[in-house]
Amino acid sequence: MSNSRFVIDGKDIPFRPGQTIMDAAMAAGVYIPHLCHNPDYASTGNCRLCLVKLNGRYVSACTQPAIADSQVDNQIDEINQQRKTLLQMLFVEGNHQCPGCEKSGRCQLQAVAYYVGMLSPYFTHFYPRRELDASHPEMVLDFNRCILCGLCVRASHSADKKNIFAISGRGMDSRLVINSTSGKLGDSNFSAHDAAASVCPVGVFLPKHKGYEVPIGQRLYDREPIAQVGDVAHPNHQRDKK
Repeated sequence: MSNSRFVIDGKDIPFRPGQTIMDAAMAAGVYIPHLCHNPDYASTGNCRLCLVKLNGRYVSACTQPAIADSQVDNQIDEINQQRKTLLQMLFVEGNHQCPGCEKSGRCQLQAVAYYVGMLSPYFTHFYPRRELDASHPEMVLDFNRCILCGLCVRASHSADKKNIFAISGRGMDSRLVINSTSGKLGDSNFSAHDAAASVCPVGVFLPKHKGYEVPIGQRLYDREPIAQVGDVAHPNHQRDKK
């Protein structure tokens, strides 16, 4: 067992060689806001929400290896303001209408926004025109809510061994695409039981023929803040019906 440690916001955090700041913090029960990170898959640092200061310089906690005897700032005003701005951008770049979304109350984007105090948008809404894909018998894809975190891409590749999803384009033209001859989910070998179906932190993947089985107000993040229960997309935190 390694005796290596670093300090985050005044708290000693032990870590093993090769652990990132995020992994060590999560193991110690310290919450660092994030969207694209999931402990089951390799981190990419896409969302930049896990920004922290390591010995005075900005790094992504999910990709930065922990360094012995280092000082990490996580909960300071300047970092939380940057996180709030990033979330404000995400909310207007897609169509996130929380009161009418089936994912409300268990949406990681919504929960992180509450956590950092982002309670209203600041920028002008883009209202992009994005289609639904209802071609699959078990699942609907609502691309309006996609935040391009890449988790479904990584889950499909690493866990499902199918490579069904990819992110195409650059900048504002980036979008989630389906690797099938028609570009439709129904023409792929996707299953509602795939890891990619449950890993999404927002409301892109919606099961057909059911919804609102757990009433809004009684869901995971309705009962407890995200800092206490962690990532709803991780299997150990699917606790809506406890």
